[in-house]
Amino acid sequence: MRSNQTKVSYLTVQAEYSGQRLDNFLLRELKGAPRSLIYRIVRRGEVRVNDGRVRAHARLQAGDQIRIPPIRLSAKPCTVAGPKLFHAQLEVLYEDDHILVINKPAGIAVHAGSGISMGLIEHLRATRSEDRYLDLVHRLDRATSGCLLLAKKRSALRILHQDFRQTAERERRVQKKYQALVYGSWNVRRHAVDMPLKKNAERSGERIVLPADDGQSAKSKFTTLQAFLGCTLMEIDLITGRTHQARVHAAYRGHPIIGDEKYGDKEVNRRYRSMGLKRLFLHAGNLVFTHPASGEKIDLSCPLPDELTRILRRIGCAERN
Repeated sequence: MRSNQTKVSYLTVQAEYSGQRLDNFLLRELKGAPRSLIYRIVRRGEVRVNDGRVRAHARLQAGDQIRIPPIRLSAKPCTVAGPKLFHAQLEVLYEDDHILVINKPAGIAVHAGSGISMGLIEHLRATRSEDRYLDLVHRLDRATSGCLLLAKKRSALRILHQDFRQTAERERRVQKKYQALVYGSWNVRRHAVDMPLKKNAERSGERIVLPADDGQSAKSKFTTLQAFLGCTLMEIDLITGRTHQARVHAAYRGHPIIGDEKYGDKEVNRRYRSMGLKRLFLHAGNLVFTHPASGEKIDLSCPLPDELTRILRRIGCAERN
């Protein structure tokens, strides 16, 4: 559908999009439309489903008739999260008819919001016209790089969402491992953190995630990869996938991730910034999951980005000197 249209149009929801949220459906159909516009026309009742008003998060069913009002977009280009990063071709780690896995650079938000009118998913939907369907299976923080899984079919998304929600140790079908440089010497070879997390707590007017007994269950496993003077390179296996989980659990154990402006130590961050670290030292380096169609085990890895390996070399050189 063209985003600039002068009259009301109607769409019929196909079976492959059954169960999708209305806002995500509209974002795909109205190429280039900012999320704020989508929410506004739904809130005003200009979008109707089967002649009735609905909320943006309503789930669609096959055969639903959707009324789309006239849409006009400004010729002014959208603000993009990390626009320069989109100039380079995104590295595809794996792709077939059902799924897409990319190596997300740090600095790119995975979706629009909080002043960002175009994130990674919006960019991919706009530039990959051959994909009728594309949606995020999970998320990475804007400051985090690494393996990001997307679904190219609604059926694949449903199956993968179920797999990602399965956190029982013996029944896990998804494994997400990160590499992080944390402050201090973490002497224990392996350490499990089982601490619930609560979203949207406020601290100095800023929305954050905090450890809380009444929060959502959150479990992580930390393994030491390499010890340096004053810092430790860790592997973090996220059993659950809560917002900012790796960052909050590391800080909770007294070893915040270096470069973390939200949960880390400002003085430590300043020190490593002088060594050239300009980002959060957190990388989703390994993703293992079961293919939603074939049942095959998919095991994907991407190495630490050059800017992070350079920091490790500088730390090692400083120790030797």
